[in-house]
Amino acid sequence: MSVIDDGQETPRYFTVSEEKSSGVTYTPTILADFVASKIVENLAKVPVDQPLRILDPAVGDGELLVSLLQQLSSRPGLKAKVFGFETDAKALSTATKRLLSYYPNVEIDFQLKSFLEFVVDSLGSFSNYPLFSSYTPEASYDIIIANPPYVRTQILGATQAQLLATQFGLSGRVDLYYAFILGITQVLKPKGIAGIIVSNRFMTTKSGASVRKALVERFNIQHVWDLGDTKLFNAAVLPSVLLLEGKNGHKLEAPAFTSIYQTSEPAKFVATDPITALDEKGIVASADGRHFNVQHGRLDTSGTSDGIWRIATGAVDTWLAKVAAHRWGTFQDIGKIRVGVKTCADKVFIRDDWQEMPETIRPELLKLLTSHHIARRFKPFTSDRPRQILYPHKVVQGHRCAVDLAQYPASQVYLEMHRSVLESRKYVIEAGRNWFEIWVPQDPDAWELPKLVLRDIVQEPTFWIDLDGSVVNGDCYWLICQNPAQIDLLWLAVAVGNSTFIERFYDHRFNNKLYAGRRRFITQYVEEFPLPDPFNLLGKAIINKAKQIYECIPSPKANQLQKELDIMVWEAFGLDFEEV
Repeated sequence: MSVIDDGQETPRYFTVSEEKSSGVTYTPTILADFVASKIVENLAKVPVDQPLRILDPAVGDGELLVSLLQQLSSRPGLKAKVFGFETDAKALSTATKRLLSYYPNVEIDFQLKSFLEFVVDSLGSFSNYPLFSSYTPEASYDIIIANPPYVRTQILGATQAQLLATQFGLSGRVDLYYAFILGITQVLKPKGIAGIIVSNRFMTTKSGASVRKALVERFNIQHVWDLGDTKLFNAAVLPSVLLLEGKNGHKLEAPAFTSIYQTSEPAKFVATDPITALDEKGIVASADGRHFNVQHGRLDTSGTSDGIWRIATGAVDTWLAKVAAHRWGTFQDIGKIRVGVKTCADKVFIRDDWQEMPETIRPELLKLLTSHHIARRFKPFTSDRPRQILYPHKVVQGHRCAVDLAQYPASQVYLEMHRSVLESRKYVIEAGRNWFEIWVPQDPDAWELPKLVLRDIVQEPTFWIDLDGSVVNGDCYWLICQNPAQIDLLWLAVAVGNSTFIERFYDHRFNNKLYAGRRRFITQYVEEFPLPDPFNLLGKAIINKAKQIYECIPSPKANQLQKELDIMVWEAFGLDFEEV
């Protein structure tokens, strides 16, 4: 049925379009035909002694079913009954008319109802049926073809998200399509075939762990296609296709995995479009002038049923093994990687015009703020009008608490001027906090310490050292050294983090790319970034050169030192330098 924008996360979801609130963006024909063809290729495994029971759990305008029935029409004598669920009456009417027009002899059973309601009503809570214990003729299907609605937690709303989490055993940032996938695991017959179009986000996010676990344990995964930034949808989503087989007594040892991402490298092959490009291997040019890197390998789940998914090839596995052999530790060995503060009222707490205010209302509780606005490799930009944050928190006897505003009269006057805005953050009050507190203040004592700071969504990794005792904003992540005697590890990390080596490592290990080649540098990835030995001669040289770069940025010398440092990082992991 649908997908929605997969861009940068933002809390501003108070007003959303109907398309976003329901996940409505219907499947393009080229993709519907691709999924249908892959299902039909595997039809020999499905018993056909009775009419096939076909399900689309989010019918939309019927594009997927039209494609599937077209593919099945080449099989004379094959009978089918089509089932479907849809919550949009107009869309369901359109789908019904299309199928009756094209395939008047096919029996159709559509319901104006949510598939998730059907699953819960028919089978009860997801957690009550751990391994297909609830099959009935009325609640199982030979073929499932689906493009579930993609609606993020922020748009679903807290109540709906919590309900889905309870019913389907989900945790973290719940997405509607997660529940659809788990529902499908309950209704596919043991010898059935499913073709599902979903966002590729679940493959690498923490919240997708329960979905990955269910897919690995409840299906024989036959093939995964990560369609990356092919832009097959009008919406900014990075889609994937899953071809699944019900558990039927045998296990596939190595599910196939194919990925395709846009690249600027010269092409060796030519294809009509991204879908036909999937038949090639290497750099492929499509008719619209775009170039794509097509890789074929196997699915690697990081050794666990809920582990991060990646494409594994012989060359990539050899590369990662060499890195592991030269790895001394990882970023998480330095300390915990945290996201910055979240005020939920930035216009009140964060400004760059504090100094223009009268002294009577200019807060005493101001601290320098680090955000993506001053991001630069190794050393942040400086500004004539630096941003500052009103930070009303301190640590007393080892515990974080709010300050006593009576001791800070100017801050109190300023905050009282904005009291109505701050008190509208009901969740702050309900959590037993003071109305003037920052929602996520982090550790007040940590700000004065040297920090490694990094941007979240960027094309090239951007790590820098903060020595100014600033507060890190929520658009960045940060890390302090848990052992004060090992501060040099921060300099080692900033060298590795800004290297082309880490770009290659990221793409081999995670490959969570958005549009325009942007990568997500979030805790669960960065904490696994490798570190070379900081105590051998090369490790010490890397640390010293990172410090030199910090001291002479910006300058031609700094640029030359960064090039030299980049090569040294590759060498530290036993690898030859690659141009990325």
